[in-house]
Amino acid sequence: MSAPATAAPPAPRTAAAPRRRWHRLLIPLGLAALLLTTTLVTHAVDQPDPDDRGFLSPVATGDDGGSRLADALRERGVTVQRETDTLRALLAARDRAATLFVPAPALLHPDTVGALESLPSTTRVVLVDPPRRVLEAAGLAVRPADRRWAAQAVQPDARGLPCPLPELRQLGRAAVGLQRYAATPDASTPVRFCFADGLALLPRVPDGTVVVGASDPFRNDRIDEWDNRAFATALLGGPGRVVWLDLAGPEPPPVFGGGSSGSPAWSPTPGGSTGNGGPGSGTGTGDGTGDGRPGGSGGDPDGDSDDGDAEDRADRPDPPNPLWSAFPGWLWALLAQLAVAALLAALWRARRLGPPAVEPLPVTVRAAETVLGRARLYEKAGARDAAARTLRAAALDRLTPRLHLPPTAPPADVAAAVAARTGDDPRWTDEVLHGAGPETDGELLDLARALDRLTRAVAPHATDAPPPPAPSPAAVPFHEGPPPAAEGPPPPAVPPPHRAEGDPR
Repeated sequence: MSAPATAAPPAPRTAAAPRRRWHRLLIPLGLAALLLTTTLVTHAVDQPDPDDRGFLSPVATGDDGGSRLADALRERGVTVQRETDTLRALLAARDRAATLFVPAPALLHPDTVGALESLPSTTRVVLVDPPRRVLEAAGLAVRPADRRWAAQAVQPDARGLPCPLPELRQLGRAAVGLQRYAATPDASTPVRFCFADGLALLPRVPDGTVVVGASDPFRNDRIDEWDNRAFATALLGGPGRVVWLDLAGPEPPPVFGGGSSGSPAWSPTPGGSTGNGGPGSGTGTGDGTGDGRPGGSGGDPDGDSDDGDAEDRADRPDPPNPLWSAFPGWLWALLAQLAVAALLAALWRARRLGPPAVEPLPVTVRAAETVLGRARLYEKAGARDAAARTLRAAALDRLTPRLHLPPTAPPADVAAAVAARTGDDPRWTDEVLHGAGPETDGELLDLARALDRLTRAVAPHATDAPPPPAPSPAAVPFHEGPPPAAEGPPPPAVPPPHRAEGDPR
């Protein structure tokens, strides 16, 4: 007889792979990065670029153009002369009193910037948001300071000092507070500021050079905001003639002195010579390799000043340009606050960024131990009110079904029904079921005992019922013979023990 086949043992349970929770950290960080990137891209698109075609052009009617400013100047009787070549604009500004308006100084060639110093004193030069290299190449004793995220409307006397330009003192707010300026440490002449350092006036009799820190007052889309129109027309319309330098892009190297046909020749003095001899001659060589800075060769009789200037520029260290200067200070403060908030949130959630995970208990905990542990937590926290509310809620859950009352029954009806069943005072019953919280552990214990008494009186447990009386001997019928078989299916048969082959038993 062959042995019966035994069932194969169950395969061992493998440990469940840990749930990956990396997405709970990456999703918030990804959303924050997306929000920051969207904000930066939107700001970059919204801010005009001087390289864009039509930027502050007197004939451009787009949002970044300057046609509305040109029309406003003509309405005031100001002549607007548009020039698309820097040398022609310089020559036009030398004829008589005029304002040379340079809306995009970043497009000027480095060899041309130096020629701004040789303009006569009757010419006012207005530079709109020039970069640091242009200020250094022009020899201006100012440097860029703080820069804001967007242009701010400020008053002329925002620092408590009157504006050095009389035509701007009576104005209100103008949106020039984008780039602020400060005097260089080696400035030999005083520099005056107004509009919260958004406008700098460098001394040059009589009108000087004006550096404006924002293009908003001159653009078509912002000219009607605040007092931008009055600011722009007062600043440019003083002499009665504006030479508007409208560059379509970065200009090529200039040709000084007798260049090709069609190119104007630059002379540092009206009616002077363009050659290299004599005082006041420029240092340009005619092929665009000079620095374009009029005023002589700087004491070099051999005419090798270009090589010396090139070596000086090569040895000069680049100006510092840290990353944090590209953004306003409040942006870094906001990022720091967000980082601190994220750290506090992580500590608060005990290193969990998601909802609590449900995990099986390693062991089975008896109900009595659970109740005892919860009671100890209440005791340790001193939460007598919470414990009293839990006890009263449990008592009401047992009492209302026995009294055929809905769970939303008014407290007075519940107390009256319980008092009618137990015979107690309804006021005392209502105080027990819906009264104030206990203040001491003794009062909490008395409350628990009172609730237990009411519950046992109205809805007793099965163990609280008295046992049924034992039957008397006379009531037990007498049967002869073997006792009757009990009703129900017979007990299962116990199989005989299995004997292995060769067992002597």
